[in-house]
Amino acid sequence: MILMKPYDRMRAVQYAKKWALSRNPLFTDFTGQGGNCTNFVSQSVLAGSCAMNFTPTFGWYFVSSSDRSPSWTGVEFFYDFMVNNEGVGPFMREVSRPEVEIGDVIQLANNTGDFYHTLMVTGFDGNEILVSAQSDDSLDRPLSSYNYATLRFLKVLGVRVEYDGDICFEGLLSGTSLDIVR
Repeated sequence: MILMKPYDRMRAVQYAKKWALSRNPLFTDFTGQGGNCTNFVSQSVLAGSCAMNFTPTFGWYFVSSSDRSPSWTGVEFFYDFMVNNEGVGPFMREVSRPEVEIGDVIQLANNTGDFYHTLMVTGFDGNEILVSAQSDDSLDRPLSSYNYATLRFLKVLGVRVEYDGDICFEGLLSGTSLDIVR
């Protein structure tokens, strides 16, 4: 039975702020191999959801560098999974700027419309959105300091789980274990 639970925005942001300028040893660092930005945001969303979707190829999960879904590390694959997910795991929808909250996600695109960078919203300074990211490691960096042609805002709406367990956060935050039930 699939249940709905709220996304814990504060846990997602706490995780992002802790690991923005370093790497959690539970995960592979893909910097220099296509980038680590979506991997980092996936980790942060995991901290706020404690749920993965282990559907082969089309899910959203990380077990190891050789056993992960494309959506865990790929900008477009992340978007496709999150906005179309009707199964287990977090789900999102594209929204306008006024709807953005901490713990939401932003993706940046270039002049040709290719989305290339994923960011975690970790705060606000007045009307300025502050983001944290990896690849170009940033902690509470103003969104306005990025050079991009367009962007999209992804609001996390909730999390679907097979059971209401929440065992992963402490080990994930500390970088000591990755306890996710399949």
